[in-house]
Amino acid sequence: MQLLVFIIFYPILWLISILPFRLLYLLSDGIYIILYNVIGYRKKVVRDNIKMALPHLSEKERIEIEKKFYHHLCDMFLEMIKTMTITESEMKKRFVFTNIDLYLDLEKKQKSIAVFMAHYASYEWAISMNNIIHFEGYAIYKKIANRYFDKLVRDIRSKFKATLITNRETIAIIEKNARANHLGIYGFASDQSPQIQKTHYWGTFMGIETPIHTGAEMLAKRFDMNVIFIRTRKIKRGYYEATFELLADNPKEVPNYKISEDFLKRVEQQILEAPEYYLWTHKRWKHKKEILEN
Repeated sequence: MQLLVFIIFYPILWLISILPFRLLYLLSDGIYIILYNVIGYRKKVVRDNIKMALPHLSEKERIEIEKKFYHHLCDMFLEMIKTMTITESEMKKRFVFTNIDLYLDLEKKQKSIAVFMAHYASYEWAISMNNIIHFEGYAIYKKIANRYFDKLVRDIRSKFKATLITNRETIAIIEKNARANHLGIYGFASDQSPQIQKTHYWGTFMGIETPIHTGAEMLAKRFDMNVIFIRTRKIKRGYYEATFELLADNPKEVPNYKISEDFLKRVEQQILEAPEYYLWTHKRWKHKKEILEN
């Protein structure tokens, strides 16, 4: 059954991927109408999240953000498919790193690097950085149930020299690389809600006291990795800029949980600047103690 599903959908995905961007975004506009107005995909989750995170806005302002978000969600979904056939030169033009020298200077310190990033703007296209770095890049992801689509995702990422590792493999692979003195860069998207039974720390995110992921910070401390944040900004449809920001160059000396807190503060800044580009469909605040006053 998995193979049958793959055989049916792969040609459709490939045909979408070869569309010129102008037609790709026309298709995105059509999908938006169906997704938002007809299906109403996760609309209640999105509406509740925006209301909790941005209570200072009027209902009219929040609905406007909601609509812009669904437009962006459709764009991002098709951009992910476009990655199947996009050229390196086209990607370089559309996803620009503004200060790659900051990252390259960290490589000279001969320590592995932990990259913290959020589900914001085009977090998928950040894999293109693997074409301009020297360390081996590892992207941590959740394995796809359909093994054929899982392999497809891995093949797509390998185009940009990224090695995908599942969240269950992460610790073992980092340990193995550390023992072999193999330097790597590990990408962590740590802004989503952890499993409540695995929660070690509660912090404040968008004024809401909620459990936060601390695994990336603990791994950075354990293996003495430099820690950076990628701040992504959407310039216009199909064009993004990413800026590296140093979170810690000696994480073992940083008090526990401060790196995670600093990371979330930077994510908050992104959201407040342009909230429509955050991934509001996830139940980020499904576990919360209380809503704090801003």
